Amino acid sequence: MKCLTTIGSRALLAVTLAAMASPVLAAESYPARPIRFLVGFSAGGANDLVARLVATKLGSRLGQQVIVDNRAGGGGLLAHELLVNAAPDGYTMILASVTGLAMAPALRGKLPYDPIRDFVPVAQVVDAVTLFTANPSSASKTLKDFVARAKKEPGVLTVGNPGIGSIGHLAYELFGNTAGIKAIAVPYKSGGLAATAAMSGEVEHLFGIISSGAPHVRAGKLRGLGVTSKKRAPILSDVPTIAEQGYPGFEASGWLGIAFPAKTPAPIVQRMYREVQAVMAQQDTLSSLEKSGLNPALKNSEEFSAYIKTELVRWTKLIKEAGIKAE
Repeated sequence: MKCLTTIGSRALLAVTLAAMASPVLAAESYPARPIRFLVGFSAGGANDLVARLVATKLGSRLGQQVIVDNRAGGGGLLAHELLVNAAPDGYTMILASVTGLAMAPALRGKLPYDPIRDFVPVAQVVDAVTLFTANPSSASKTLKDFVARAKKEPGVLTVGNPGIGSIGHLAYELFGNTAGIKAIAVPYKSGGLAATAAMSGEVEHLFGIISSGAPHVRAGKLRGLGVTSKKRAPILSDVPTIAEQGYPGFEASGWLGIAFPAKTPAPIVQRMYREVQAVMAQQDTLSSLEKSGLNPALKNSEEFSAYIKTELVRWTKLIKEAGIKAE
C-alpha cells in the first residue's frame, strides 16, 4: 500500500509539474504560426493605421506574420465578440478600443462579452485625441466664444460628430457637462462626412478625431478651437488644449491597445508585451504616430487593465446621465 501511495504521489507530482511547465514551453515556442489581429473598424481610419503599423513591426520581431483582419460593425462590437470566442492561445488578438471596452456596455445594454472578465489586456499603445473645430465663418473664434454663445442661446448651436456613441460625440457631451452648456449634437456616418458638413457650413462646429480634422485646420478650411489631450498635439501645436483654456484636468481620447482572450497563458501575454514595448520604443514608430495626430501612450498589462476599469466607470456614468443610446 505504501509503495502504491508513493507511486501515486510521484505520478501526481509529474502531472502537476508538466501542467506548470506547459505555458512556459508554449511561450518559448511562440509563435509557431501567423497571428490574427482583429480591428473593429474599416481600413483607412486611425484604428487601421495603428494596427498595420504595429502588425508590420511585430511580424519582423516575432518571425511570423501578424495579419490585420478588419471586422467593422457595431462600433467595434463585432471584432470584440470574435476575440472572446477565439482560442486563448496567443494566435488571435485585437486592437482593443475605448468604444468596445469602455463605452459599448452603457451604449448598447447587454453585450455578448464582459469588458473586464473576457479580455486580458496586453498593452495600451496610443491615445487618439479629439479636436474641436469650427467653420471659418463661425462667430466662435475661440473656445471661450463658443461657450459664451452656447450659454446665451442654449440648444441652438450645432456640433457635428462622426456618429452616435463615437469618441467625438461623447467627448463633446463630456465637455458640455463640464462647461455647463447645451448644443445640438449632429451625428454623421463617418468622420469624413462630419468634416465635410462642418466645412460646408451644414453644421457650425465639429468634434472628431484629430487625425481627420488636422489637415483641414492646416488648410484653413476649419478653425481649431481646442484639443482634448493633456498636452498640445505636435500635429497642431498652435491649437491650445481645452484644459489650458479654463478647464483644468479635462481630457478625452479614443485610446487603443492590444488584448488577448481571457485565460491566455501569462508567459505569452508577457512575451507579447515585451515585443510591443520594443516596437513602441522605435523612433520611426513614434514619428509615424505623431505625424498622424496619435499620441504614443504605452501602458503594461496591469496599468492598461486598471485604466480600462476607470474609463468604463467614467463613460458609463456620462452615457447614462445623458441618456445616449447607440443606433
